Amino acid sequence: MVPTFLGAHAVPPEYGGRSQEYVDLICNEMMPAVAKRKLAEFVDVFCDRGAFSAAETEQIFAAAEKHKLAVRAHMGQLSETRLGPILRYRPASLDHMDYVNDADLPRSRRVTRWQLSCREQIIFSAYRGIRTRDSSLTRCCGCAGDGLQPGVFANAQHADGDVAGVHANEDVAREAIAATTINGAWALRLADRKGSVEPGKDADLAEFDVKDYREIPYWFGAIAAL
Repeated sequence: MVPTFLGAHAVPPEYGGRSQEYVDLICNEMMPAVAKRKLAEFVDVFCDRGAFSAAETEQIFAAAEKHKLAVRAHMGQLSETRLGPILRYRPASLDHMDYVNDADLPRSRRVTRWQLSCREQIIFSAYRGIRTRDSSLTRCCGCAGDGLQPGVFANAQHADGDVAGVHANEDVAREAIAATTINGAWALRLADRKGSVEPGKDADLAEFDVKDYREIPYWFGAIAAL
């Protein structure tokens, strides 16, 4: 378990029209308490239309940096936000990313290993990963997760990889496996001990009785029963 503090997911109704006051509350009261009690390792922000602005995200990231907490953001799902100011804080991952400006890509590759982490609705994330690989984002890493949350109660993490593997060519099918293993470990900054079978790493293993690795996505949503 790698806990993340997502105080900035939505502006509460009682702060309607006063989002800056809520951001100040996050930075000056919530985050110091989280850091002091060691409740989280990351700070996340929903930076998008109708949520928090890029400037507010920067303020929250600056506070996280002050309290020695790593950062990540989910953004670009509903509208485009330029990444330059956000990348200054070296986010561990940027999630969703349906809208991204091509001009931001070269710097994003240099600043952080993780640009894309499809941690959202189970079907859409796989298709976004395929679209991303076929575009100018080929060098960006993709991560697939179940997106288990009140809005999308999809408690089947492996099915993200299932969809990507079934609806993709052989190269992308391999990448779908990486997206649910080593790339996820990179997104959590645990790749030094998780995500791949190597000497010295934790032996977190899953064994499947299949003749070909492509059988794993073929048994969509049912691999746990094999």
